[in-house]
Amino acid sequence: MRLLSTAIASAAAGLVLVAALGTAPVVSAAPGPAAPLSSAATIAAYNGSGENAEANRAFLDAVMKSVAEKRAANPGAQAVTVTYNASSAPSFRSQIASSTRIWNSSVSNVRLQEGSNADFRYYEGNDSRGSYASTDGHGRGYIFLDYRQNQQYNSTRVTTHETGHVLGLPDHYSGPCSELMSGGGPGPSCTNAIPDANERARVNTLWRNGLAALARSAS
Repeated sequence: MRLLSTAIASAAAGLVLVAALGTAPVVSAAPGPAAPLSSAATIAAYNGSGENAEANRAFLDAVMKSVAEKRAANPGAQAVTVTYNASSAPSFRSQIASSTRIWNSSVSNVRLQEGSNADFRYYEGNDSRGSYASTDGHGRGYIFLDYRQNQQYNSTRVTTHETGHVLGLPDHYSGPCSELMSGGGPGPSCTNAIPDANERARVNTLWRNGLAALARSAS
């Protein structure tokens, strides 16, 4: 998803599974070699392109697979915990912490936790396409937080929205401000960072049924 509308190249027909505030620093952190920023197919884009649903699903599947593998290695674990690394987005530590609290208080079937052996990572920097969520093509995901976009829009909403993609929610730009996944649709004046009842229920269902399906396919 992108909250700042810019023109991007058309995505290839076959989607690949590589699906602050204040003054922005002069030097930006790159998402790393596994993040091909030139590929529109990797982005859950703000312009509502046809790739969004598939890209979001690819991200969810990658993170779920990572979580399922760790749970298989530790079958005694009861909670479904998704671990993230925020060390590459130091300017957004407060927003990431707020996003984590919001999601952990909103859903019951999955829990976000900062730690090692992360299932996904946060990065920060400057990108003309704005903020987005993507997979890295190796069973992990990442969220990129754009400086300029987070100055124009409520930064906690941006961060919580992007984290919603990790948990499986698609963009819904035509929705009202009360919908977290309406993103930038309601405009910069919208500061709501709380998922609504339907969004919370969707995440709980995805993680309950999704992990069960992965366990069955692995048996």
